[in-house]
Amino acid sequence: MSSVFEVRGGNRLKGDIIPQGAKNEALQIISAVLLTPEKVTISNIPDILDVNLLIELLGDIGVKVDRKDRATCEFQADDIDLEYLESAEFKKKSGRLRGSVMMAGPLLARFGKAYIPKPGGDKIGRRRLDTHVIGFEKLGAAFAYDNDDNYFRLESKGGLKGAFMLLDEPSVTGTANIVMAAALAGGVTTIYNAACEPYLQQLCRMLNSMGAKISGVGSNMLTIEGVSALKGCSHAMLPDMIEIGSFIGLAAMTQSEITIKNAGVQHLGVIPDKFRQLGIQLEIKGDDIYIPQQDSYEIQTFIDGSILTIYDHPWPGFTPDLLSIVLVVATQAKGSVLVHQKMFESRLFFVDKLIDMGAQIILCDPHRAAVIGLGRQHKLRGITMSSPDIRAGVALLIAALSAEGKSTIHNIDQIDRGYQYIDQRLRNLGADIKRV
Repeated sequence: MSSVFEVRGGNRLKGDIIPQGAKNEALQIISAVLLTPEKVTISNIPDILDVNLLIELLGDIGVKVDRKDRATCEFQADDIDLEYLESAEFKKKSGRLRGSVMMAGPLLARFGKAYIPKPGGDKIGRRRLDTHVIGFEKLGAAFAYDNDDNYFRLESKGGLKGAFMLLDEPSVTGTANIVMAAALAGGVTTIYNAACEPYLQQLCRMLNSMGAKISGVGSNMLTIEGVSALKGCSHAMLPDMIEIGSFIGLAAMTQSEITIKNAGVQHLGVIPDKFRQLGIQLEIKGDDIYIPQQDSYEIQTFIDGSILTIYDHPWPGFTPDLLSIVLVVATQAKGSVLVHQKMFESRLFFVDKLIDMGAQIILCDPHRAAVIGLGRQHKLRGITMSSPDIRAGVALLIAALSAEGKSTIHNIDQIDRGYQYIDQRLRNLGADIKRV
């Protein structure tokens, strides 16, 4: 029986909150420890399910894991058990976790073979592995799919060789996986249409500090000069920009005064501006974001007066992970907005629950929803609901915290996958939320 959140909405929150380390960075950075037999120390690790599972998986295959505290961990991959990778236990465990695919690049580069389970995770639509596999093939790996146990096998008999490649989509995990493999390949690899998210920039900085030669970091064209070995390093992770966006939305919806401390402001791209387009005031003070208490916020229109559209786009565009939050925040704004979710086909399927709570939303198709803001004329009302994926889960939690009465949210494992101690941290701000 999994836990549920019971939320009584309507409290105004107040105080400071510190964002956790970035989940999406963690899955890449922690897989990169497999590239060297030397010690790697990583700090600001988020204490969340997906990350803890990956650390456990690394321990299973022979990485020495020394967790100094929940946020700091020392890894040493000097004695890897490659046979364990073929065991039924590894297949089962790695299949539960999307992030396990990130181990393929490092294993292939260093040991010449890797196994990828068919990805598990959440219900936001298909997540193709084509970008990963085609990239590995370009570097000279052979690839076979085992139908019996849904398993991809990769092998590079004569070692990986650098190559030029143009990715069919700027996949963040795909780019990361290929960069890790290319770091130890012979010769030069050029990746065009590479993802350039801050997570990926962080991975490249970490690899360079280990002795890799990667240039073009932050652009969509990466050049990797292969080296024969990488050494250990220390790496601190960025704060999670999705959490930061969620907290900005939370403050506006609940009419709260909140300061987000140590927000890594220079790495947030267009995120603060998108929330300003919804009419939310926020002030950047050093590396903190201060959101004053606002009785109302009005969605801007485009300059010609037409209705605002907010859509996702690969970095430096707006991240798809925050569209669920934008949608919820718009329900209580003055004005209207069209939310266009281009990159995944079922991220908007939680709007029926918001409609049940009294929001005015027209779901046009699986990718688009028009939100007509209630302008606080009516409060949302608490209902019983279930969380379909990580980001929708937090969006629904924000809706519940602003609603009248009690809400019950089931399937909160999905929220725990991406947000650490979220109930405790919200209680510290004055929220009425308990885990049952």
